[in-house]
Amino acid sequence: MYLETQGILLQLLSRFVSNARQTGAQIIPSKILDTISYIQLHLAEKLTIAHLAARVTQHQDYFSRQFQKFTGMRPLSYVHEKRIERAQYLIATSSTPYADIAEQLGFESLPHFSKVFKKVTGMTPNQYRLQNRSLNVI
Repeated sequence: MYLETQGILLQLLSRFVSNARQTGAQIIPSKILDTISYIQLHLAEKLTIAHLAARVTQHQDYFSRQFQKFTGMRPLSYVHEKRIERAQYLIATSSTPYADIAEQLGFESLPHFSKVFKKVTGMTPNQYRLQNRSLNVI
């Protein structure tokens, strides 16, 4: 799983860099790239703006503005989106209970997980599983 995650991260980061070069856009600072990588590898941990900013030795407000400038999202929104992407994968490819998925991805509770999942995907985890179960049964 670790190597798979590393490979996905490298692909993601290479897209950011190549898109920036092609469009003449600003290159994403290494502190932002480092944070993106860190988030992906530590989804199960408690990730706060204070913790993420301290990791790259920046003030929380400055870090949050820079992160949004280069990713289009606030740091915690980005964390939620990445956690839900991982949850979608787990829901679609396993029969793991939602409570276990929520715990694996660092959500405080199942209701919080369900609320964030619905906000990001527009459906509940159960609706997502039912929709994707029919796609995965061949």
